[in-house]
Amino acid sequence: MDKKNRLLKNMEFQKVYNEGKNYWNRNLVLYVRKNDLEETRIGYTITKKYGNAVVRNRIRRQMKEIVRLNFHKIKGGYDLVFIPKKNTIDISYKELEGSIMHILKIARVLGTR
Repeated sequence: MDKKNRLLKNMEFQKVYNEGKNYWNRNLVLYVRKNDLEETRIGYTITKKYGNAVVRNRIRRQMKEIVRLNFHKIKGGYDLVFIPKKNTIDISYKELEGSIMHILKIARVLGTR
């Protein structure tokens, strides 16, 4: 994914948390904020309570790959932050993919670009 499509700075994440709307399902929390750009930017947050770095990186890599493969379906002009819940450690890739698509649908950011 291009650098222009990623949230990188702490200030950008804080803006999404403070000004955005949150949605959740069994496995994820999603913060959504409309931005002034035409590009959609995405960030991922996972805390140390999920296990060691190996576990956290595996979850993050899976989420990034799912979003990368489905990025063309996400509407432009949004900042999105994905936060996995504790039970995400035990679910399969297909379940995580279904959960991400479900939460994007709930947040109404799925559509054509």
